[in-house]
Amino acid sequence: MKKYLSFFRLRFLMGLQYRAAALGGIATQFAWGFMEIMIFRAFYRADAAAFPMSFSATASYIWLQQAFLALFATWMMEKEIFDAIVNGNIVYELCRPISIYNMWFSRSMANRLSRAVLRCFPILAFAVFIPKPYGIALPASLWHFVLFLLTLLLGLAMTVSLCVLVYILAFFTISPQGLQMIFITMTDFFAGALIPLPFFPEKMQRFMELLPFAAMQNVPLRIYGGSMTRFEIQKAVLLQIFWLLVITAAGKLLCKLALKRVVVQGG
Repeated sequence: MKKYLSFFRLRFLMGLQYRAAALGGIATQFAWGFMEIMIFRAFYRADAAAFPMSFSATASYIWLQQAFLALFATWMMEKEIFDAIVNGNIVYELCRPISIYNMWFSRSMANRLSRAVLRCFPILAFAVFIPKPYGIALPASLWHFVLFLLTLLLGLAMTVSLCVLVYILAFFTISPQGLQMIFITMTDFFAGALIPLPFFPEKMQRFMELLPFAAMQNVPLRIYGGSMTRFEIQKAVLLQIFWLLVITAAGKLLCKLALKRVVVQGG
């Protein structure tokens, strides 16, 4: 366990060094957040009663999404890992007396957390002072805030597990680019990254909420705004735990199968 904590610590400290990149990301996320909120505002002015979430809850959803983008954005996968698999440098990782799955999981977790730490606080601090209903509102209650933090961590673990699964699937392909494109597109749509899931038709929403992608950002961001009932929260948290266990187990099993068929040529 200590070796994986060391990987986590080193990657986390390394990620904190990229402050200029974080400033550029903050500026981009402010612009994107304002643009999304203005688009939704135009629709709400047409017929606010037709939407399943209040405009204030939707604005909070968008600001939280931008603040914690690094935790859930699947396009932030590590190119370094894909390159190591394609060019054969993965052999150096296999020489170490460690679990490659656990190593990738710990370093991916650290990378995302370090980026989120640099970006989330400035965005949240600014969004709090934006006039209502365009800014971020306070959580629905203290209980909702505690659940938000808990499901945020579960959503992060779910995102990392899915990304590690994609890394492992790259062992079975000639080029991982197509795999990445399909995964990123599916995740952005089914996780509520483009449009919050409550805005979809009811039948489609129910189906999407059962998928593993909904266990990422959809759950914590909706809990914060209080747009889920107590029963829906219980169901969502149980699904988060269920899919986390399933995806992690599938990743570990595929990792064992992939390592048995790895052939590295050259010297």
